[in-house]
Amino acid sequence: MKKFIAILITTCLLLGVNVSAATESITVSSECDISDINVPIDTKVEDTVYGQHLEINAVSAVLMEAKTGKILYEDNADQTLPPASITKIMSLLLVCEQIDNGNISLEEVINASEHACSMGGSQIWLEPNESMTVDDLLKAAVIASANDATVALGERVAGSEEGFVALMNKKAKELGMNSTTFKNCTGLDAEGHLTTANDVAIMSAALISHDLIKRYSTVWMDSLRDGKSELVNTNKLVRFYKGTTGLKTGTTSSAGYCLSATAEKDGMSLVAVIMGGKSSADRFNGAKKLLDYGFANYSFEQIKPDIKDNETVKVKNGTENEVNIKPSGEFNLLLKKTEKANISQKKVLNKNISAPIKKGDKLGRIELYNGDTQIDAIDITATSDVKKLNFLATLSWVFSGLFKP
Repeated sequence: MKKFIAILITTCLLLGVNVSAATESITVSSECDISDINVPIDTKVEDTVYGQHLEINAVSAVLMEAKTGKILYEDNADQTLPPASITKIMSLLLVCEQIDNGNISLEEVINASEHACSMGGSQIWLEPNESMTVDDLLKAAVIASANDATVALGERVAGSEEGFVALMNKKAKELGMNSTTFKNCTGLDAEGHLTTANDVAIMSAALISHDLIKRYSTVWMDSLRDGKSELVNTNKLVRFYKGTTGLKTGTTSSAGYCLSATAEKDGMSLVAVIMGGKSSADRFNGAKKLLDYGFANYSFEQIKPDIKDNETVKVKNGTENEVNIKPSGEFNLLLKKTEKANISQKKVLNKNISAPIKKGDKLGRIELYNGDTQIDAIDITATSDVKKLNFLATLSWVFSGLFKP
């Protein structure tokens, strides 16, 4: 019966039928207002300038560049608030990490527990012991914000929802989300289940760095159970905002209307977070204003460090006289479009580089400057081991030299 109601509601939404009339006295509990499908979004690109105050109808808002972690705009971004289903960003991050590490596969089949099926709220109405692949559960959790699917995934990772929530809080601390406490993995209202717009931006940037999530977060419509269960993305920006890559909506009576929206253009990845919005339209239009502001006023460029292929540095007291080096990554350069760039690099090696050296050891850094101002730095690392020269190693080296033909 539940599954029939779900299909009926989705069909009504797609056909523009009034859902409350179609279901009469049946109340459907959903993560987001079911009328969201018809909420208008202002598609006009905002004409914003750097430093401008944005009119956003929400308790807090923040705009972050995902690859650098730099905050481009904020308003009351450190106030602790209930996050509703944007909680699932952390749940999904932990699942994606497990998949990337090879501990879980998308094809693996999970049997739903009674606890997972008891969640209520936004759901795909899993039945106890119903089998579903990780791929389909992710689809349900991301696109339809399904609480039952999210708990089923969490139980697979940690054995129980409680154990999974402990991992979520641990990961939050590792990411520097110091104002966040999770009490569940779904976002259902619970005392003490709080975070901030800044912290949501941090975990959103971490999640969107996993390409796997975009397989689900960029989908507008899909289905489960051989087409019997229709899914419509709760994030309207997927359909209406060019460059959208995700990510997650959230709505409860305590949290209001929340959204973490991600988009990418010209290599720049932005995260716009709205918390405590007064209406669904407010959260979508507020996030759109933030994204428009970021793309209008900033530019992004990746710069390769000035290190040649197979470049080496001298090593003292080692079985080798030198070791190959490489940079630990690339520079992510974020500049205001009105800012003139005079970019240069400076290589700074450690003094007295001596054996023993392990692969990956830091041997110096490359500093990035804009004019006279240092704006970034990355490590220079060894690409192999170099053993320390001792008596036996020296003797072996001498004898090998004596008996060479």
